[in-house]
Amino acid sequence: MQCKKSLQTERRAFHKPLVALFISALAAFGGTVSPQLTTGDQDRPVEVIVQYAPTLSGVLLSPVCGIPNLIEILPNGELCSITAGAAVGLAKNPAVAHISVNNLLQGTAVPAYDYMPQSIQPASAAGTPNFNYGANIGVAVIDSGIHINADLTGNGSPGLLANLFPRVTYAESFVNGEGVDDYYGHGTHIAGIIAGGGADSSGATYRYNIHGVAPGADLISLKVLDRNGRSSDAAVIKAIERAIQLRDIYKIKVINLSLGRPVYESYKDDPLCRAVEKAWLHGITVVVAAGNAGRDNSAGTRGYGTIAAPGNDPLVITVGAMNTEGTAGRADDLMTTYSSKGPSLINHIVKPDLVAPGNKIFSIRVPRSTLESLEAANVVPLAAYVKTPAAGKISDYFILNGTSMAAGVTSGAVAALLSQQALTPDQVKARLMKTAGKTFPRTSVITDPTTGQSFTIQYDMFTVGAGYLNLDAALASKETIPANMNAASPVASPGQADASGQTPVYVSNDSSQSIVWGSGTVWGTSAVWGSTAVWGSSAWSGNSGAWGSNAVWGSSIVWGSSSDTGYSIVWGSSIVWGSSGDAGTSIVWGSTGVQGTALNGDPGGSN
Repeated sequence: MQCKKSLQTERRAFHKPLVALFISALAAFGGTVSPQLTTGDQDRPVEVIVQYAPTLSGVLLSPVCGIPNLIEILPNGELCSITAGAAVGLAKNPAVAHISVNNLLQGTAVPAYDYMPQSIQPASAAGTPNFNYGANIGVAVIDSGIHINADLTGNGSPGLLANLFPRVTYAESFVNGEGVDDYYGHGTHIAGIIAGGGADSSGATYRYNIHGVAPGADLISLKVLDRNGRSSDAAVIKAIERAIQLRDIYKIKVINLSLGRPVYESYKDDPLCRAVEKAWLHGITVVVAAGNAGRDNSAGTRGYGTIAAPGNDPLVITVGAMNTEGTAGRADDLMTTYSSKGPSLINHIVKPDLVAPGNKIFSIRVPRSTLESLEAANVVPLAAYVKTPAAGKISDYFILNGTSMAAGVTSGAVAALLSQQALTPDQVKARLMKTAGKTFPRTSVITDPTTGQSFTIQYDMFTVGAGYLNLDAALASKETIPANMNAASPVASPGQADASGQTPVYVSNDSSQSIVWGSGTVWGTSAVWGSTAVWGSSAWSGNSGAWGSNAVWGSSIVWGSSSDTGYSIVWGSSIVWGSSGDAGTSIVWGSTGVQGTALNGDPGGSN
């Protein structure tokens, strides 16, 4: 099974230039603040996450913050409601290391606005589900909750809710005023992609059996998105901490985060990124949606530099979305136009790490959910999977699109892989990236059938990462990956144009670097992901660079300046790369206020 489904769109993130001044609150023996806390917001109420200095106590903050709300994911952390001006002043306290805004975030999937019935590709949907895939592996779905139906019962291991929900072994809500059920419809869809058993489409009367990638996995539902698909950094951080606490009890080996928000600060300071790193270092493979801002050209970057947090963290597996074109074969698959592209802002991490099916994905429907109310036409027609539809019967499946779905597919693949082999998170990441499909066109032109707008997609490392997820190849691989290896995604930096006007890309890791251009391919099997090490220093030398010798990049350079296949604007000094310190002053991801902008906005296209 090559993990190939169908695909579509999502609502793209809406980015605005950062108009506020960047404040450095470095005082003697003091800490720093998020660049979102601006001079114009001094009296504005704001929730902030205060990170204490590792060696100092946080008790000095209690008179300022009031009753502490400890966030245990951090070495020392507290959620406070104060004014922006007070937050900047608080950074001068010797007990403070950094202060960040408690940002809003949102699930990364929306209905398919131009839905057309498409068949489920047989390779991953037809036939009998393999309940060996994911067996004895717990997957924490940090999302909008899970609504139980027949597809999510009957094969889980015993747990807290075993008598009622045998597939969901634990459920908890971090949303005030809402229980564990899914009112938004997003988390259930993700759960079905990961571990749906296909009971509602099983038997001789059905054309296809719609099931998840790892139907033998157990699900741990940690609800953070409310009925409108909104959440906050603090809620997600608490849920991640709960997954870490429960990892041994419920065998949690995977966390799926099909949600995100703009990047506002370095991943080294961002408490959300610190949370996913803690989970990773505790042996949990964290899979994150890249975001859906690939069509955003508001800053003139053609969608580059739009990776969402916490997908900007170098440790996690960040996933972009492919379009299967509604066919079972992989040869005609293309990138979606909405899938967010790297490099990440501020730190310039090479992202996404890989891509997976994410467009027009069939999965479990939640009746009367918010997403269904937005687009009832996305309920899967019975004729799409039932041989002889009965009058009056309502479909059990729904269609959603985006990097949320691609992350779910990848989390299912991780669970399947871990149920067959004992691997560390770094080994999992390396295995999936090394075995990912490397065959792509150099470019593709996609026209939105609704708007008529055309988009040119370049298949470079900031668009497709290491390639297209291939679970068959990952399961079949016999290559030994060092147990102590580090699969952190590398840092990219722009080089100087040569005599012909072509601009190389430098990619560095562990103090080594190489020019990425010329005739090399993306993540070639004999280069970066070679047998000696994942990011071994021997991979960063030679004219062929880090990418092996096959065919993705072609001979006209990755980032040329004179053709459609080279977007030199990405390397501009005032956009992606910034021009003033780490954060810059003209960054793509901006803020209209202390709380920032939610990851929603105008709907994207259909591919």
